[in-house]
Amino acid sequence: MQKTTTIIEGEILELLPNTMFKVNLRDGREVLTVPSGKMRRGFMRLMTGNIVKVEMTPYDEKRGRIVVKVGKM
Repeated sequence: MQKTTTIIEGEILELLPNTMFKVNLRDGREVLTVPSGKMRRGFMRLMTGNIVKVEMTPYDEKRGRIVVKVGKM
Protein backbone atom coordinates (compact mmCIF):
# COMPACT_ATOMS: atom_id res chain seq x y z
CA MET A 1 0.00 0.00 0.00
CA GLN A 2 1.78 3.12 -1.24
CA LYS A 3 0.67 6.62 -0.29
CA THR A 4 1.29 9.41 -2.76
CA THR A 5 3.03 12.66 -1.91
CA THR A 6 1.95 16.10 -3.09
CA ILE A 7 4.26 18.91 -4.15
CA ILE A 8 3.19 22.45 -3.23
CA GLU A 9 4.98 25.72 -3.91
CA GLY A 10 5.73 28.08 -1.03
CA GLU A 11 7.97 30.86 0.30
CA ILE A 12 10.56 30.54 3.06
CA LEU A 13 9.57 32.75 5.99
CA GLU A 14 12.12 31.93 8.66
CA LEU A 15 15.43 30.11 9.06
CA LEU A 16 15.53 27.83 12.10
CA PRO A 17 18.35 25.84 13.76
CA ASN A 18 19.37 22.37 12.49
CA THR A 19 18.70 23.25 8.82
CA MET A 20 14.96 23.64 9.38
CA PHE A 21 12.81 26.27 7.69
CA LYS A 22 9.34 27.69 8.23
CA VAL A 23 7.58 27.86 4.85
CA ASN A 24 4.32 29.58 3.94
CA LEU A 25 2.57 27.43 1.31
CA ARG A 26 0.38 28.79 -1.51
CA ASP A 27 -2.75 27.54 0.24
CA GLY A 28 -1.98 29.63 3.35
CA ARG A 29 -0.59 26.93 5.65
CA GLU A 30 2.70 27.35 7.51
CA VAL A 31 4.75 24.16 7.71
CA LEU A 32 8.09 23.14 9.20
CA THR A 33 10.43 21.82 6.49
CA VAL A 34 13.90 20.36 5.98
CA PRO A 35 15.88 20.22 2.72
CA SER A 36 16.06 16.90 0.90
CA GLY A 37 19.30 14.94 0.94
CA LYS A 38 20.07 15.86 -2.66
CA MET A 39 19.86 19.56 -1.79
CA ARG A 40 22.12 19.09 1.25
CA ARG A 41 24.76 17.32 -0.84
CA GLY A 42 24.59 20.06 -3.47
CA PHE A 43 25.08 22.81 -0.86
CA MET A 44 22.01 24.73 -2.04
CA ARG A 45 21.82 28.14 -0.37
CA LEU A 46 18.32 28.73 1.05
CA MET A 47 17.37 32.19 2.35
CA THR A 48 14.21 33.93 3.49
CA GLY A 49 12.08 35.02 0.56
CA ASN A 50 13.13 32.11 -1.69
CA ILE A 51 10.37 30.29 -3.55
CA VAL A 52 10.64 26.52 -3.05
CA LYS A 53 8.66 23.38 -3.85
CA VAL A 54 7.73 21.34 -0.78
CA GLU A 55 6.90 17.64 -0.83
CA MET A 56 4.11 16.81 1.63
CA THR A 57 3.06 13.36 2.81
CA PRO A 58 -0.52 12.53 3.81
CA TYR A 59 0.71 11.41 7.26
CA ASP A 60 1.73 14.80 8.71
CA GLU A 61 0.22 18.07 7.50
CA LYS A 62 2.61 20.24 9.57
CA ARG A 63 5.93 18.96 8.14
CA GLY A 64 7.45 18.71 4.69
CA ARG A 65 10.63 18.32 2.65
CA ILE A 66 12.06 21.01 0.34
CA VAL A 67 12.85 19.33 -2.99
CA VAL A 68 13.45 22.22 -5.43
CA LYS A 69 14.52 25.84 -5.14
CA VAL A 70 12.50 27.71 -7.76
CA GLY A 71 13.85 31.24 -7.35
CA LYS A 72 13.82 34.45 -5.39
CA MET A 73 10.72 36.53 -4.77
